[in-house]
Amino acid sequence: MSKKSLPTTQKQSKARLGDQIRSIADRLKQETDVQITATSRILGAAAQIAENHDQLINEVVDMVESDIDVEKQVSQKHIYTVDLLKQQFKTLRDAKAHFNLKVTSWESLANKLNAASFQTTTIQNKPQSNQGLADTNTIKGEYNFNNLEKLTVFLEPDVAELFPNSEAVNEALRFLIRVTSKNY
Repeated sequence: MSKKSLPTTQKQSKARLGDQIRSIADRLKQETDVQITATSRILGAAAQIAENHDQLINEVVDMVESDIDVEKQVSQKHIYTVDLLKQQFKTLRDAKAHFNLKVTSWESLANKLNAASFQTTTIQNKPQSNQGLADTNTIKGEYNFNNLEKLTVFLEPDVAELFPNSEAVNEALRFLIRVTSKNY
């Protein structure tokens, strides 16, 4: 049997059809390469965002821990010095406004703050019925915090300025508890 030869026009149309298919395949490959590159860039950006987020969280935790350490040192020492106050505030006017005190010098400000710091913080148990505060646990200083209905704490003026009511204090303390419990 002899092969029938295709007319020339059919051969040319098949060749054009093959070229068109190759052209479409090449464009699809290029688009796939572009999509792969874009996806790779997106994943790289997402990884960078995650890394930056973790770094930011760590920085915030470090700042909070640093602030807590400074606050512990200040509350443990209960001593304000002129140098410490000058480092914390630009002017005596700023310091007086912050502590809401009337003084004429850095020394008198430090003295007033130290005098206020040495006053003991009072914690009181709310009386239940006729029990009163003369309860033996209160006298010994042994508090069962599960039985406390309310706890009264006196804030220093600079702290009270930032926390206008007990809800604000409780919210801040709960946040602090959450932050510190996640880190330990």
